[in-house]
Amino acid sequence: MSGPTHQLTVGGMTCGGCASSVKKALERVPGVVEASVSFEQARADVQAPGVDRDQLVAAITKAGFTAE
Repeated sequence: MSGPTHQLTVGGMTCGGCASSVKKALERVPGVVEASVSFEQARADVQAPGVDRDQLVAAITKAGFTAE
């Protein structure tokens, strides 16, 4: 990933399917170029120039997980 990247800690993921759900939720946020999510590391790295971190947290929360 290149460009502005947000690193978020994601809670509530227990499998690859959860990580996939978080990735899809993040990629629906306008302005997100790429999202990489690992349930093993409880982490999401999001390339999203010009996107506010709060928007990303809200998308993850809406998908049923926690983020900070």
